[in-house]
Amino acid sequence: MPTDLAPGAASIAAAGIGTASIAAPDIAAAGLASAAQARLDALWARGTTFLGCKLAIMGGAMSWVSERHLVSAISNAGGFGVIACGAMGPDQLAAEIAATRAMSDRPFGVNLITMHPALNDLVRVCLEAKVGHIVLAGGIPPGAAVRAVKDGGAKLIAFAPALVLARRLVRSGADAIVIEGSEAGGHIGPVSLNVLAQEILPALRDVPVFVAGGLGRGEAILAYLEMGAAGAQLGTRFAASAESIAHPEFKRAFVRAAARDALPSVQLDPRFPVIPVRGLVNAGTERFLLLQADVVRRFQAGEVTKDAAQLEIEHFWAGALRRAVIDGDIETGSVMAGQSVGMVDAVQPVDAILAELVGQMVAALAARG
Repeated sequence: MPTDLAPGAASIAAAGIGTASIAAPDIAAAGLASAAQARLDALWARGTTFLGCKLAIMGGAMSWVSERHLVSAISNAGGFGVIACGAMGPDQLAAEIAATRAMSDRPFGVNLITMHPALNDLVRVCLEAKVGHIVLAGGIPPGAAVRAVKDGGAKLIAFAPALVLARRLVRSGADAIVIEGSEAGGHIGPVSLNVLAQEILPALRDVPVFVAGGLGRGEAILAYLEMGAAGAQLGTRFAASAESIAHPEFKRAFVRAAARDALPSVQLDPRFPVIPVRGLVNAGTERFLLLQADVVRRFQAGEVTKDAAQLEIEHFWAGALRRAVIDGDIETGSVMAGQSVGMVDAVQPVDAILAELVGQMVAALAARG
């Protein structure tokens, strides 16, 4: 019997399979990969159990992007898709849920904006459709909506920008928390995921915590899992996927962009607040700066009231996200993107993106021996 076979090779040789067809290093590598996969499964078991899927990777809810096609593709590939309700009314949301369910029999969630005037009706629509996970985003969830979700038997996911708020949300009934760093695309807070994770993950163990913001590779997700995260949420890489309904020009902009191209909106004057939104710098962002400067000048000259000036600033981007995503206007539209856009090298199918992320995690674990 050869003495230089890797563990497990002796049984293969005894079965009559020569080492010429299966080399010892290959057998050893297969064993390491199997052990690494088992370790990954254990690391995110809390997340996969909570979501009811194979991979604890959630799709970020992106208006105009996270609809039936992308959501079902993520869920069908083993992840957890999330419908972005955005400004939809109850009837529109009901139709979107039904259409998504027709394309996938896997679990998926619905993201509702807490400031929506019909929030209670939207929660009712989700519960009537037997949606198992409801995400309340955009502010502290109202008590009535929280009670409705809980009484309806759905799991409640909420966003927390700080440990004190995360604990408050858990006390009020949140079943899971998402911590999203400023590296994310779209509306963002002021703190990076790196800092939020260090603040929250070691201290909050009551519920699963999912990390989000700037995630583009499996090794980074793995690092947060080892810190205590239950899983991750990604948006930017999925926005440029083959199944995304975003315009080809929108996706091409993602492929061309570097991380430094995705910057938050700039506020010129503290008297006129600007909600920070991260997106690709373009002619629209330059025009927005010029508009703010002109509005401030006219306000100081007494030509416009403060309220009218603020309204001008707030209305500048009205419809701009749809123009970029649906119409492909990447010059004057709002091309919301996270800093992970620099890791979007091609338009890939969702299943390939997820396989790549998992492969990177498994490889990183296997490399440790």
